Amino acid sequence: MTSPLATEAAPFGRVLTAMVTPFTPNGELDLDAAQKVATHLIDQGNDGLVISGTTGESPTTTVAEDGRLLAAVVEAVGDRATVVAGVGTNDTAHSVALAQQARTVGADGLLIVTPYYSKPPQSGIVAHVNTVAGAGDDLPVMLYDIPGRSGVMLTPQTYVELRKNPLVLSVKDAVGDFNRGAWLMRETGITIYSGDDSLNLGWLAYGACGIVSVVAHAAPRQLADMVTAVDRGDLVAARALHDQLLPIDRAMMTVTQGVITAKAVLQILGVLDHRTTRAPLPEATEDEIAMLRDALAVAGLLN
Repeated sequence: MTSPLATEAAPFGRVLTAMVTPFTPNGELDLDAAQKVATHLIDQGNDGLVISGTTGESPTTTVAEDGRLLAAVVEAVGDRATVVAGVGTNDTAHSVALAQQARTVGADGLLIVTPYYSKPPQSGIVAHVNTVAGAGDDLPVMLYDIPGRSGVMLTPQTYVELRKNPLVLSVKDAVGDFNRGAWLMRETGITIYSGDDSLNLGWLAYGACGIVSVVAHAAPRQLADMVTAVDRGDLVAARALHDQLLPIDRAMMTVTQGVITAKAVLQILGVLDHRTTRAPLPEATEDEIAMLRDALAVAGLLN
């Protein structure tokens, strides 16, 4: 059950949203809302979703909740998109359990973030990724290199080592060094997905195969159109779309954790009834709602 647009060049699709995990007002999983969000994003141009990542508030969800959420999204999406399960944690055994569950439930791939807080050496990271990948059986792997959260950046030699594993195909890059990324693509053959919305256009111009976006909660169709414009070599059109989205991009990133603004945007757009988050993350304030509404209007994203 993979997206028809998932290819060797773009193993997980082209335009993926790092999807929020909807909760009811009392903080329980809202699986109906999750299916509604997933369907909305696919209908508007996504060909992939990342579930239970940072924007999915995965540090606050249990293994059982992750499994229920994943099953609901897989059911809603069917064969219209790739569903990538976030299974990376700072505990290898925990990640193994998540990877095994993802394989059983029907995910199309795994997202494995660099183990955070404990700051393992590169050899430990390699062992962690290979162990978790093995637990997912034959599911392809997207690494997540985000030193701002994990505290550790993957070294070029680590990429060389990890690429020896035939399951490790891609990386969601939140390092933001285009020259480094170009070298990694050239020397290791890894495919890169932009993991920073402000750099989406730059990464695509450098040869990234796609994006994993938070801003796509607000503008899934526009981001899909930008990828298509780059594909056909129309950088004028791609830049115009990039410029159009700058107001909402900046607005959504004014709050440290994008899930807060992503849920607020979905509520403003009528996709979600609630913007509930789990502690320690607060939900968006009324001032933030007003700021986001203004940015959506300026970007032409309000009906």
